[in-house]
Amino acid sequence: MNALTRDQLRRLPKAELHCHLDGSVRPSTLLELGRELGVVMPAQTPDALAHHMWVQDARHLEDYLTRFDVTLSVMQNAAALERVTYELLEDAHAEGVRYIEIRYAPVLNTRGGLTLEEAVEAPKRALDLAAEKLGIRGGLIVCALRHLDPTVSNALARLAVAYAGKGVVGFDLAGGEAGHSATMHAKAFAYAREHGLWCTCHAGEGAGADSVREAVHICGVQRIGHATRLVEDPRLMDEVGERGIAIEACLTSNVQTHAAVDYASHPVRSYIEHGLKVTLNTDNRLMSRTTLTDEYAHAVEALSLDIDAVCRIARTGFECAFLADDERRELVAMADAEIAAFRRSLTAASA
Repeated sequence: MNALTRDQLRRLPKAELHCHLDGSVRPSTLLELGRELGVVMPAQTPDALAHHMWVQDARHLEDYLTRFDVTLSVMQNAAALERVTYELLEDAHAEGVRYIEIRYAPVLNTRGGLTLEEAVEAPKRALDLAAEKLGIRGGLIVCALRHLDPTVSNALARLAVAYAGKGVVGFDLAGGEAGHSATMHAKAFAYAREHGLWCTCHAGEGAGADSVREAVHICGVQRIGHATRLVEDPRLMDEVGERGIAIEACLTSNVQTHAAVDYASHPVRSYIEHGLKVTLNTDNRLMSRTTLTDEYAHAVEALSLDIDAVCRIARTGFECAFLADDERRELVAMADAEIAAFRRSLTAASA
């Protein structure tokens, strides 16, 4: 069978586990919210703003992160948070995403007077509405930030635990890795784990394999965001595989931040061949000018993944969802049935 087309990859049932809310806002929405709130955008048409927000000149991860100042400037009230979340769910649904975990740092959405609780409840309303109207399921991952004081991380861990089962499915640590060890936030991860919350951590994107080791040994995660430089430590790779820790790979953003030289040299294929659990994700749809379909297409075109590998990655996304066992089994059963039907349709089309 020939390589899968983008249209076929769009129809493939997919889960997305690493998608930032403040990195996935529609340009047209940014402009409308800017006008409503009196915030001047750096460009005045959707196309021009999309081009401005597309990161093409980052020297490193920290450069890439500066664009978030623009999106966060208008994500400071409940209506804006609810709208941005629902539109992201609409966009994901349109490209075959059946389940999505949306992550963000609620502490960054309180500058206009929202409480942390209100900053969780607004996206939760959007999740509920999208489940009802579109049939897409989702959950929220609360992010702490490496550069903020650990007391903030502790407060965010308590927030995440308070909303576990009420929209929140996990806890994360994000932000620039260089000079900001995850060890400083160990107490927050311990609190989340002790209260039964799933954990992930950005690691091995802006720093080396030692950062991944901290995520595994200090944070006790079930998944790792990016882990691009895990490949530098074969023994740690073995340990990640033995523990069943999943990799949330984000191809395009890794190329933009120079965590990977290009798509073809991204270590995802090595991880797959090493037997690791690998998922594909957008990271930030706006800043990376990408969709989940695009990410799968890059994997097929640059890494020469065949249909078996692609379907295995898709299934792994459902398999590694931060859900209770019974909910996850139900989700995986649905995915298995849809992926089998997808494969039958390809066979019929090529007959």
